[in-house]
Amino acid sequence: MTTALLYDPVFAVHDAGVRHPESPMRYTALVRALEEDRETADLTRLAPRPATLAELRYCHSQEYIELVRQRIQDGHRSLGFPDTNVGPGSWDAALHAAGGAITAVDTVLAGQADSVFCVMRPPGHHARPKQGMGFCIFNNIALAARHAQAVHGLERILIVDWDVHHGNGTQEIFYDDPSVLFFSTHQSSWYPYSGEPHETGINAGEGYTINCPFPYGTDIIPVRNAFLERLVPAARTFQPELVLISAGFDALATDPLGGFQLQPEDFAALSAIVLDIAGSTAQGRVISLLEGGYDLPGLTAAALVHVHALMD
Repeated sequence: MTTALLYDPVFAVHDAGVRHPESPMRYTALVRALEEDRETADLTRLAPRPATLAELRYCHSQEYIELVRQRIQDGHRSLGFPDTNVGPGSWDAALHAAGGAITAVDTVLAGQADSVFCVMRPPGHHARPKQGMGFCIFNNIALAARHAQAVHGLERILIVDWDVHHGNGTQEIFYDDPSVLFFSTHQSSWYPYSGEPHETGINAGEGYTINCPFPYGTDIIPVRNAFLERLVPAARTFQPELVLISAGFDALATDPLGGFQLQPEDFAALSAIVLDIAGSTAQGRVISLLEGGYDLPGLTAAALVHVHALMD
């Protein structure tokens, strides 16, 4: 399997404010770890490009895109939505995060790599069509899926979200869409207070959203079981042509913004399950995008475990 990495200094220019947990240090610490690790140091590095406005409109309204651009241009430190701080460099970083996800899709579907891990920020899975939320500006993973459909003609895409927080924005974008299977494990009764088991999709999308919430203190065993007992059978039936991962590492026991008890090595087991699915249905094609993860030592350790799994 050939694995590539996508990262660029532009992802460090997004500044959400002093002592904000979604800080540029997340990017610099993770890139340093990847470049110093003997197994990942020589992986092909992809450069992101900025998404076009037309590409952003795959998932976001023109009015929202303009609001983001104008608020940042005018020097505001927030988009005016909950938990979505910005700074002078946020527009450039957000465009490149969205465009980076699209670049990863183009790379994998051109056969130039089997998998790509994208070290990008701001994250994206909370971003709704008309609203930024939870540190997220544009929904990078949803844009990647729509690009794979619009440009490459894919018909079935699986999104796996193991962030400790529910990917409410991703769910909303695909809630009535049977062409995208969305699977999420996350902490229950926790931000953004969505992702209950009864949320399974609407209209043609009924049954294509699978939410597996777990209580505070959950370790790897129930999460892994959900992957094996809920995700694997659903994916076997769905037969995805591409697998996308919202790779949040805030389910770690050391993370300040979550209450799960996962250890870095646990992400090897989750990665292996997803890779088995991709290998059997999607020609091994996997794109993984960084979402949460706010304890720097834990983030770097877990992400390295994940990338090593992608390489196996």
